[in-house]
Order: sequence, then structure tokens, then C-alpha cells
Amino acid sequence: MTDTENKVVEITDDNVPSDDDMPALEEATANTTIEEGDESEEAAAEVGRSEKKMRKALMKLGLKPVPGIQRVAMKKQPNVLFAVKKPDVYVVGDTYVVFGEYNVEDMNAQARAQAQMMQQQQAAAGGDGADDDDDDIPALEEAPVDEGDVDETGVEAEDIELVVQQANVSRGQAVKALKENDNDVVNAIMTLTT
Repeated sequence: MTDTENKVVEITDDNVPSDDDMPALEEATANTTIEEGDESEEAAAEVGRSEKKMRKALMKLGLKPVPGIQRVAMKKQPNVLFAVKKPDVYVVGDTYVVFGEYNVEDMNAQARAQAQMMQQQQAAAGGDGADDDDDDIPALEEAPVDEGDVDETGVEAEDIELVVQQANVSRGQAVKALKENDNDVVNAIMTLTT
């Protein structure tokens, strides 16, 4: 049979690492430096692990960084713009790769905001402005209302009520329109509403 030895190992407090002890600091190596396209340490802090992998893979494809680009804007629809401030742009041939935080800008909203600001500025500069604007607009004339006794002979009461409801006019106007259109309800309503 074989001889087996039982080893006894003494454990002392010096050999066991404690949770209270602070670990030793390690020196920064070349692997922790900022990537080629990044301009500051802030950009390196914002770059995630997957983005770093993607950049490394794209660098292997021969992409070259394009320096000096402050903003990239891409038009998606007639009124929607994708914008990237401080992008990292790479080029190979006629293909560009843009890294950065994309923001969607609605050009309609910007136009409305500018129009509102201009109106506020004009109102502040012109003061009242109400006296000058009223001169160009003519006053509306009110249509005469025939609420007296109306001759309803030759016109059915149901037709009159229908025209009053549909055209939203007075009973006298409905009777007049029906007589002018030979008791044609549809033509009477069309005349009153157009």
C-alpha cells in the first residue's frame, strides 16, 4: 500500500487577506489609454464597452479619423433633423462613420419658436399696434333678420324645419331659400351654407 501523508498547514492572521485592508494600486498600462478618435478624457468616460469594441473593429477595416468636425446633421424627413455635437468621424473611401450622441431636432418646432419670438418682439417694439391694424380691415355687415310673419304657403313645414336645422338659419331665411329653389331642400341648404 501507499504511504499517504497528512499535511497540516497552519493559518495565521498574516496569511489571510482582510476586507479592511486597501488593495494596492496598479499602474495604468497602454490598454487603458484613450482611443485614437477621442479628444478628451470625458469622451473616453462616455464611451461604452461595446462602442470601444466597434471602434476597434472598424479601425481594422482601414477607417481614418477626420479631425476638425464640430457638428454633423442628417436630414431624415423634410422636417426632422438628426444632429450630433462634437462627433468622432471616420472615413474610408466615400463612406463616413459617425460616433456620438444623436439628438432629434424638429425643424417645425424650431420655426414655430422663432415665429413666436418674432411676434413677441414686434408686440414689444410696436406697443399697442391695435390702432394701425384696424384701418385695413373692413367692418362686417350683419345680415338682415326677417323674424316677422313669413308667408309659408306652398312650402311644407317639414322642409322648413330641415333647412333651419341643417343650415343653422332663421325660419324666414329657410322659407325664402326654399321658394327661390322651387322647394328643393338640398339646393336650399347648399345656397344657405355656401
